[in-house]
Amino acid sequence: MSDVLGKLRVQLELQEWPGVYMYKFIVPNHSENIEAIKLLFDDTAIIKTTISKNGNFVSVSIEEVALHVDIIIEKYQQASLIKGIISL
Repeated sequence: MSDVLGKLRVQLELQEWPGVYMYKFIVPNHSENIEAIKLLFDDTAIIKTTISKNGNFVSVSIEEVALHVDIIIEKYQQASLIKGIISL
C-alpha cells in the first residue's frame, strides 16, 4: 500500500462507518476512462462529471455509502489501474 493510501486509512479510521464517502478523480477525457471508473461503483453511487475548460480532462466525483475503510482503500487501489487517473 502506498504512503498516501496508508495516511488516508489512518484518517478514515477516525470516522464512524458506514457513512457517505466522496471519491474524486481526474482522468483524460476518453469515454473508456470514465466507464472504467463507473464500473468500480454500484448503481446506488451518485456520479457527477465535469469536463475541463480545454476539454482534455474530466473531473469525476462519486458519492457512495461505504461500509468500512477497507472498501474505500480497495476502490482507490482498483482506480489506480486506470491509465492517466489522478486521485484527489
